[in-house]
Amino acid sequence: MSLLPRVEERLHTFLSAEYDRWHGLDPRSSVPIDAIADLVGAGGKRMRPAFCLSGYLAAGGDPEDGRVIPVAAALELLHACALIHDDVMDESAVRRGLPTVHTSQAALHRERAWQGTAERFGENVAILAGDLALVYSDEIMAEVEPAVAAEWHLLRSELIIGQYMDVAASVEFEPDPETSRWIAIAKSGRYTIHRPLVLGAAVAGRADAAPAFEEYGAALGEAFQLRDDLLDAFGDSEVTGKPSGLDFEQHKMTLLMALAIQRDAHIRELVPAQLRGADHLRRLLIETGVRDDVEKHIDGLVERACRAIAEAPLEPEWREELAAMAHEVAYRSA
Repeated sequence: MSLLPRVEERLHTFLSAEYDRWHGLDPRSSVPIDAIADLVGAGGKRMRPAFCLSGYLAAGGDPEDGRVIPVAAALELLHACALIHDDVMDESAVRRGLPTVHTSQAALHRERAWQGTAERFGENVAILAGDLALVYSDEIMAEVEPAVAAEWHLLRSELIIGQYMDVAASVEFEPDPETSRWIAIAKSGRYTIHRPLVLGAAVAGRADAAPAFEEYGAALGEAFQLRDDLLDAFGDSEVTGKPSGLDFEQHKMTLLMALAIQRDAHIRELVPAQLRGADHLRRLLIETGVRDDVEKHIDGLVERACRAIAEAPLEPEWREELAAMAHEVAYRSA
């Protein structure tokens, strides 16, 4: 069995055991576990486990050795935590083509005519489900050696600080591309690409691969977030599995938005109008050349990532594989 199916099996086994443990005591107690399992089971790209496994194998890890499995599984549970909390903060109704946790729980509250406010109940359940996913990720990571755990702790704190900075930047709404770039790398790029690669290499005992993975991850992480920005602005929600235009609605000072406002100050005035100005905003992003410039910038970032990995102390086939992964990440449609 290859490594990724073993990660899937670990996730399923772990969550099933937790469900059995709590559901038997009181069926209501398994609701947050169901929420996590439903999100994990709905699919997703498994990008973080894939980069972790790739870092491990590229660094010479034994494919028959299961030590990397819990690390990759923990990354997917941490991602579940981030998505559930993200959806509350963004007031998003759909994730992976399904109702988000807070939306489905609010609907249940209304259907059963419970006491209190449906929206608040839904948000409370989602916060707790996200917290539980974080607890589970830490529980699984408790199996690894200290050197790997240290990288894990850094990844988690970077993610949360980056998320806070994203929230703060959305209310301040000051176009600063450097700050937006840092936020994109901290809350997305490092936790999606750079740190998972380094975690995998650490399990394989190859700390010397970390510098090349850092350069590759920094460049590809920025490209990943810029593609996310473009998909939010121009993507098809039927393909992405989540609503389009959320960054506009939430006044997110994304790197795309910061660059756009620098190009045309009128764009800043359109964002508070939310959806009423969304179509005009999209046209301006095209007409001012911002969309084309961002695509060119993504091209440059992919080239930079591929250069970094071409010089890494890895086997040639893994340099080629990671270069291919860079193109898949940067030019994805969902």
